[in-house]
Amino acid sequence: MIVTTRELFEHAYGKYAVGAYNINNLEQTVGLFRGNLGKHQSNNDATDPAVAAPFIIQISRGARSYTDKRFLEAIIRTAEEIFPEAIFAVHLDHGTEEVCYECIESGFYSSVMIDASHEEFEKNVAITRRVVERAHERGVSVEAELGMLGGVEEDIQVDAAHACLTDPDQAVEFVQRTGCDSLAVAIGTSHGAYKFKGKQGLHFDRIRAIQQRLPGFPLVMHGASSVPRWLVDRINAAGGNLPDTSGVPEQEYLPAARLGVTKVNIDTDGRLVWCAVHREVFRDAPEEFDLRTPGKRFMAEYAAFITSRNKLLGSAGQLEAVRATLAVRT
Repeated sequence: MIVTTRELFEHAYGKYAVGAYNINNLEQTVGLFRGNLGKHQSNNDATDPAVAAPFIIQISRGARSYTDKRFLEAIIRTAEEIFPEAIFAVHLDHGTEEVCYECIESGFYSSVMIDASHEEFEKNVAITRRVVERAHERGVSVEAELGMLGGVEEDIQVDAAHACLTDPDQAVEFVQRTGCDSLAVAIGTSHGAYKFKGKQGLHFDRIRAIQQRLPGFPLVMHGASSVPRWLVDRINAAGGNLPDTSGVPEQEYLPAARLGVTKVNIDTDGRLVWCAVHREVFRDAPEEFDLRTPGKRFMAEYAAFITSRNKLLGSAGQLEAVRATLAVRT
């Protein structure tokens, strides 16, 4: 069942964070649905209520243009039929104003992100307000961004010198003037696989300051992949050449969620799982040419990985509670 992020956040706020996972193809989609339902090996496995979680499917502009956006929409619609017990939002990640309007008018997306964070404050407010007005007419939720993350996301690149944390007082003004439903804040994370050298954690003082000024308002953490060392090591052992790097410490997800970080974006980690599986398959079976061989293994591994992330986010085991809340409202 497709719902808005607003509905998911109302249940999650202050208790856990909803995992937001980017997809680009069939295998990622199947693994994502299985993982969020505890079906690690087969679509026909029984749903495991102890780990089943609500989730957010994220589609970036890059994913929409990878082949044709209609392929992804058809895959997700089919997954909704195959996994009717799933509860999720379909979200546009890092959209421009024009792409946001296209997604709003499509009738498929339940949430869009307008990213005008690279613009000066007044222009960011104006653009975001226009998107909010159009989206709310269609019942679509809107995520906006304030502050600048470093790293690389699709075609956006921000070096460390220009990254800046979100100002708490400015965040209050921004939310009040735009009417957005959630706010992506810069709190010490970075986009991409090459995030940090050495130890780097979230700025909890900044998260706490924003929550104090915006109590009850959903915050979003971008660039939240943890870039697990064991995945990097697997890739490099199978012929990869990823440098030493680290992401958001996994143990910081839940404390951030309890301070109002209600959506956590995880994209890079999924790509690392894909890379590790495919490199290992072709290293260990150089005669292999069937794309389904690594595909089957990836779907199972990705499903297990998604479940592991949800446990860290606190969303594992929350699916039935969300379903009951939605049923009461209807």
